[in-house]
Amino acid sequence: MSTLTSPTSSSTPSTSFPFPSIYSFPPFFTRQPNSQTWTSQLSLWSSLILAYCRYNRIWRIDLNTAIEWDLFNNRDINRSLKLETCREILDSMVKNGDAEWVSGSGSNPSKNTSAIIYWRRPEEWANIIADWIDSTGQKNAILTLYEIAEGDLSYSQDFRGIDPTILRKALDVLIRRGQAQIMKSADGEEAGVKFFGSQ
Repeated sequence: MSTLTSPTSSSTPSTSFPFPSIYSFPPFFTRQPNSQTWTSQLSLWSSLILAYCRYNRIWRIDLNTAIEWDLFNNRDINRSLKLETCREILDSMVKNGDAEWVSGSGSNPSKNTSAIIYWRRPEEWANIIADWIDSTGQKNAILTLYEIAEGDLSYSQDFRGIDPTILRKALDVLIRRGQAQIMKSADGEEAGVKFFGSQ
């Protein structure tokens, strides 16, 4: 099966994102010591990260580079989020199912540096892909992962350029529902995905 490369977060995303007013509030960039305030701050940061990633079609955040983005640095007020605080926010997003660490060790959270951001969850992507298969008449078709994520028919779709890990998780949802099946070549390699449409 064609291999997809994962979009990286090394390039600087668009600066045209419409930041909410809280982004201009200096204390927003400092971890608050009061637990109730911190819980609220976590929620606001999680919502902001999800909205920012969706707007810029970012599938993964690598903290080594993303910590320099305007998302975590408001140069207008000379405030930035510390790496440790950003990692805590992503840890909270992981616990809530909005992100998933892809590097480091779960037993040593300080080594986590890269996270998949679920601005849509795999189940949502599965529904979107199933609808796309139905609307484009591709029931019983066999498609490669590349054709799904980068093919001509997916050009205007939200899943265009989808991270391979997220795509695979969405396909696993469709497989469990009986709407797709992984097809293998004679040598046992994955050759594509056959879709059966909505059931």
